[in-house]
Amino acid sequence: MQTFDLHSHPVEPHLPEVLQSDHGEGRAIALHLPAGDRLQEHEVHERAYLVVAGGEVDVADAGGATTRLGPGGLAIFAPGERHEVRAVEDARLLLVLAPWPGKGHPGTRG
Repeated sequence: MQTFDLHSHPVEPHLPEVLQSDHGEGRAIALHLPAGDRLQEHEVHERAYLVVAGGEVDVADAGGATTRLGPGGLAIFAPGERHEVRAVEDARLLLVLAPWPGKGHPGTRG
């Protein structure tokens, strides 16, 4: 078993930390997003689970609809679904990608 305290785990802004990664299963990534910063509109090849461990973020879908999430908030994105995340206040996030790597990811064959 591995455990992490996402409230106090040392994660530097703009330097996501891979907490755990198993090929074919999933990847867990801790992020620190300072107030006003954002993860510009993007998509990933995997299903993405974004959990807010601290702070508040606005999550926007490709159509521009925005939802504000605070501690305990969860956003789930389908593979290839475009989205953007903006920190309303300093935010600590957990991103889980599964399966890892997803179909079409540059690190996969075929």
